[in-house]
This record gives sequence, structure tokens and C-alpha cells, in this order.
Amino acid sequence: MNLYSIAKPLLFQLEAERVHDLTLASLKYAEKLGLLARTKLPACQPRKVMGLTFPNPVGLAAGLDKNGAVIDGMAALGFGFIEIGTVTPRPQPGNPKPRLFRVAEVEGIINRFGFNNLGVEQMLANVKAAKYQGILGINIGKNFDTPNEEAVNDYLIGMRKVYAHASYITVNISSPNTKHLRDLQEKEALSHLLAALKQSQTQLAQQYGHYVPIALKIAPDLTNTQVVEIADLLMQHQIDGVIATNTTLARDAVQGLANADEKGGLSGAPVKNQSTVVIQQLSKQLQGALPIIGVGGISSGADAVEKMAAGASLVQVYSGLIYKGPRLIQDICRILG
Repeated sequence: MNLYSIAKPLLFQLEAERVHDLTLASLKYAEKLGLLARTKLPACQPRKVMGLTFPNPVGLAAGLDKNGAVIDGMAALGFGFIEIGTVTPRPQPGNPKPRLFRVAEVEGIINRFGFNNLGVEQMLANVKAAKYQGILGINIGKNFDTPNEEAVNDYLIGMRKVYAHASYITVNISSPNTKHLRDLQEKEALSHLLAALKQSQTQLAQQYGHYVPIALKIAPDLTNTQVVEIADLLMQHQIDGVIATNTTLARDAVQGLANADEKGGLSGAPVKNQSTVVIQQLSKQLQGALPIIGVGGISSGADAVEKMAAGASLVQVYSGLIYKGPRLIQDICRILG
């Protein structure tokens, strides 16, 4: 029995966001004291994706470390890459508490955080202070009070700010917790956004002398037609990757369970099948034109294999880490080989 399995029942007695904050604080403290020996993963083949070499294909999904406050602590757990954020140009508190809920019977989590973060400047200060030299994704979003008509400006600010510090940049237009954000997934709005981002990326690559890939993170609550449209736009605008998927608004898999009626995005095991279907649809349309990073309901090595079989080149975990603990990283890496 590992340490996490002993601590988990005690942690799950506490309010979810309190545990979230406590865990991050403890991880940061332990790393500073040198109590975290870097995990030695089983032999795992590196993957070259988006022009980057990932030492192993298991990453931390955005949302857990929004401000990049515990990058070194997360790295010590053995991730092949780490994605921080979502970060917005200006600090914002997010939605009122409580806003994080467990659906423990099915290993699900519902959150309605609403991009709570300390702003891009504080996040960059944390990135600069970190010792981590591995692959770092930075996930950018818009402030809640920026109207969609001006959203492009927020994404361009975020991109310009983080470009020199990111291995890749994720554009988050799929959180259900910022009003009307998902409208940016619609064809005309998305095409406009991607064109602006691509133009900025080209300019920044010339300015800094190196190319930082862009990935788009999309929702699971899309029709096949919408997925096909998005895939076509990604190819048209030469975007480097796509992350599938964010959390779902659907509640079919959790009906009647405690906390199931809470508003917000549902993640964890209940979103696994939805996420996999979107990956399959993307893969069919993209035909290898750009890579897919699979995230959503990965709680075991077998789940990761399923995502890879559907068309993903890499995987990310978040909710699975909460329910299974850091050992999940090793379990996935071992089975993927």
C-alpha cells in the first residue's frame, strides 16, 4: 500500500478545494526541502510530437497548477511534460466558492472555477523561479469580462507574454465555466482567432529565433460536424496540435449521484468515452496532419492505451491523479512502453 492510498480517505473527508490548495502547498514545501526524489519511471520510449521530444508520453493536464506555482514538485512525480494554466492577461478570482465537487462513486470531479488565477505576470515569475528544464506547456485564456468580440486581443496578449517561456502554447476556448467562451469554437469565430494566432506566432518566431508550437484545446460536447469543421480549420491555419478534450456539461454518466447536479464541467472517468469519441473523429478527419493530445477520464494504463488507439500521440491526466495518486503516472508509462 502506497502513502497516497493511506492519505486519500483522510483527504476526501475535507472540502475539495481545500484539499486542492493543501496538496499544492504541501508539494511545493516538500520539493523545497528536498523531500521529493525524482521518480524513476519504467523504460518508456520518448515521443517526438509538434517538433518537441517528450521523454515520456504522460503529461499533467492544465487546471491543476494554474499559476505555475509547483512546477518543480510536479516534475518530481515523473511527468514527461507539464502544462500550467489556464492563465489570463489580468488576475481574476474566478467564480464564487464552493466551486469544486467530487462525484466519488464514479471517480468524477465537477468544477466551476472560472479561470481563477493570479494573472500572466505572476505566472511568469513562477516559471522563471522554477528549476524545471523539461517540456512546459502554458495554457492561455481570456478574462471573464472581455467580450468575445475582443477575445482575440486577450489571446494575443497571453501568447506574446508567454512565448519565450513555453515549450508549447495551448489556446483554451473550451472551458464551460467562462460565459460564452465555447462560442469561440464556432467556425467563423474560430477561423478569425486561429488566423490571428498564426500570424502572431510567425512574428514571434522571427523575433525570438525559435518556433513555439500552438495547440487548441476543445470540448467533448461537440457534434461530429463541429469536430470536422474544427479539424479542417486546424489544418487550414497550420495549427500544430489539438488537445481533446476539456470537461463536459453532460450528466448522463452521473445522474442521481451526489453532487451530480452541481453546475460546471465534469471530468474524470465519466467523460472518458466522450473524449475518446472526439479523438476518433479528429483522427479520422486529420489523417495525421497534426497530432492529438488525449485527455479525459484516464485512470489507468489501459485507459491511456485506449486514447492512443483512438489516435492520440500523447496523454494528459488530472482527475485520475486525484483518485489514483502519483502512481498512475508510472502505471501508464509502464504499459505504454
